[in-house]
Amino acid sequence: MDAGIVSYGAYVPRYRITPTEIGRVWGTDGEGMGQGLNVHRKSVPAPDEDTITISTEALRTALIRGGIDPQQIGALYVGSESHPYAVKPTATVVSQAVGATPNLTAADFEFACKAGTAAIQTCLGLVGAQMIRYGVAIGTDTSQGAPGDALEYSASAGGAAFVIGRENVIARVQRTLSYTTDTPDFWRREGQRYPSHGGRFTGEPAYFRHVTECAKRMFEAAGTSPTDYAHVVFHQPNGKFPQRAGKQLGFTDAQMRYGLVTPYIGNTYSGAALIGLANVLDHAEPNQRILMVGYGSGAGSDAFDLETTPAIAQYDRSYGRPIQEYLEGGVEIPYAVYAKFRGKIHMGEN
Repeated sequence: MDAGIVSYGAYVPRYRITPTEIGRVWGTDGEGMGQGLNVHRKSVPAPDEDTITISTEALRTALIRGGIDPQQIGALYVGSESHPYAVKPTATVVSQAVGATPNLTAADFEFACKAGTAAIQTCLGLVGAQMIRYGVAIGTDTSQGAPGDALEYSASAGGAAFVIGRENVIARVQRTLSYTTDTPDFWRREGQRYPSHGGRFTGEPAYFRHVTECAKRMFEAAGTSPTDYAHVVFHQPNGKFPQRAGKQLGFTDAQMRYGLVTPYIGNTYSGAALIGLANVLDHAEPNQRILMVGYGSGAGSDAFDLETTPAIAQYDRSYGRPIQEYLEGGVEIPYAVYAKFRGKIHMGEN
C-alpha cells in the first residue's frame, strides 16, 4: 500500500479502580477475578470525560507530534460503542474542536470493539485513492458493565487517534484484510443501560475463532509467519484472551510485550488494540514488522501487516504522555466514587 500511519496519539483517564475493590462491594473474590482475567486495575473516566473529550485529547497529541495542519484533514472517523449521543455525531464535535472543519467528511463508526480498526481501513482507502491528503481514525470508548457483572471488572475508558497519509509515514500498512460472520456474542438493544453477553460463548466461537482465523489468513496472504514480526497486537477484552491467542498462533511473550495494555488500564473496547499499537510504536525501531488484529463482537476481525520506516527514528514524541506513563500512573478511587462518576446510582422520581 502507498499509505500508512503518519502520526498518532492516545489518552487514558487518570482514575483507576481495582478488581479487589469491586469484589469487596459485591462480596466476591475480586482479586481472583482480576487474576483470572489478568486485569490488575482499570481506568475510570471523570464526570466531565466522554468519548468526545478522549478523542479530542488523543487527536490533538497526534496533530502536534506530526506537525499536521488540521485543515489538511479530509476525513475524520470516530469508532466507538459509547458515543455520547444516539443522534448527534461525535466526529463533528471532535473535528470542530481541533480546527479541522468545514472542508472534510466526518462520521461515527460502530462495530463493537473493532470500530476503530474499521475506521483505519476506510482512511487507507481514501488516502490510497488520493481523494484526501490525511485521514483520521479514532478508536475510543467509555463502556461499562452492569453492577456486579463480570464486565464490570474490565470495562474501562480510553482511546487512540491515528493520522493516515502518504507523506512522512512512520509505519507503512503493507496489507489489511478482514474476517466477518454473524456471531451474536455481545449486544445492547436501544434503551438498554448495560450490554449483555453470551458468557463462555464469547470465547471460542467468537473471539478466538475470528482473531486466529484472521491472523492465519494474513500469514497466507502476506507470505509470512509469526517469526517475521517483531511485535504483535491483538484486541484485548481482558489480559488473558490475547495471550492465549498469541500462544495458539506461535507468538512469544517478547513479541506480545508492548501490545498488551489491558492488564494495566482495563478493556478500552474500540481503543484497546489501538492503544496497544500506540505503545508498540512508542518502542518500535525502524524496519520492524508489526501485526495487529482487532476484534469486534457481532462479530469480525481486521488484520494489519505494518512495517516501521526510518522516519520513526526522527518522529517527535515529546508532546503528550507516552503510553507507558498511562499504564504505570493513575489515581485509585473507591467503589462509591466510581459509582458516582459512572452514573450507577439512579434516584427514583418524586
